[in-house]
Amino acid sequence: MALRRPALLLLLPLLGCRLLAVELTSSNTKPVVQEFQSVELSCIIKSTVTPDPRIEWKKIRDGETSYVFFDNKMQGDFVTRAEILSRTSLVIKNTTRMDTATYRCEVAAPSDTKTIDEINIQLTVQVKPMTPRCTVPKAVPVGKTASLHCHENEGYPKSTYSWYRNSEPLSPDTKSNTKFQNSSYTLNPTTGTLVFHAVHKGDTGRYSCIATNDAGFAKCEEQEMEVYDLNIGGIIGGVLVVLAVLVLITLGICCAYRRGYFANSKESGESYKTPAKPDGVNYIRTDDEGDFRHKSSFVI
Repeated sequence: MALRRPALLLLLPLLGCRLLAVELTSSNTKPVVQEFQSVELSCIIKSTVTPDPRIEWKKIRDGETSYVFFDNKMQGDFVTRAEILSRTSLVIKNTTRMDTATYRCEVAAPSDTKTIDEINIQLTVQVKPMTPRCTVPKAVPVGKTASLHCHENEGYPKSTYSWYRNSEPLSPDTKSNTKFQNSSYTLNPTTGTLVFHAVHKGDTGRYSCIATNDAGFAKCEEQEMEVYDLNIGGIIGGVLVVLAVLVLITLGICCAYRRGYFANSKESGESYKTPAKPDGVNYIRTDDEGDFRHKSSFVI
């Protein structure tokens, strides 16, 4: 017995320190909940000798810290939708996407040797995707590039995207599926972009997109994309008709110029206008003078 007592004396201080130290634990430090549901943030006092320790909850989001529970009462918008459970745990009702944050449970126990302890709870509120915005070209000529876009920015975590043609999913890897080996497209599930590098007639169909995350999914309405052949003969024929019309117009203008329809009607040289004769005066022109002389036929 004499040999065991010193060992026991050495252990007593260690046991005393452990019993006099406030210590916290949690059943779940990373809870995940869907938006509008309730969640419990577990904070459990594992050991303390203080009969009435002080409890505080803080919210840390985007580098800013705010009180959730302080001075034995809820703070801010948590007043109407949160409560303390089992003395230390925090229950948030009707969670929103803005509740995604780190929550710190702090307990101060003045009677303990270690008077303060804290534990962090990382809460994630998942948000179901909204109906994605889909952009599908209505008509594309054979052999040309076509880009289809699908995106939504409400879901959390971020959505991934899948495309469907005639209600059948398009495989991200065309080589792995024999149905799509003739299609030359690239599908990006992260950005929701579907690009056909050279469309063919088989790519015609009704296209739709689904946005998916851990909280659910949402689908946009189907949109028709038509792939048509270019009428080369018709294009060449149209060009020839236009050229023929231009030639006919040019020939018509040339003929009009030759026939004088566009000639200027101005006389060449100096024009002479015969002056008007005053009443009672007769003008007589002589051959020698080349001038006019007048003969008075009126009486003054």
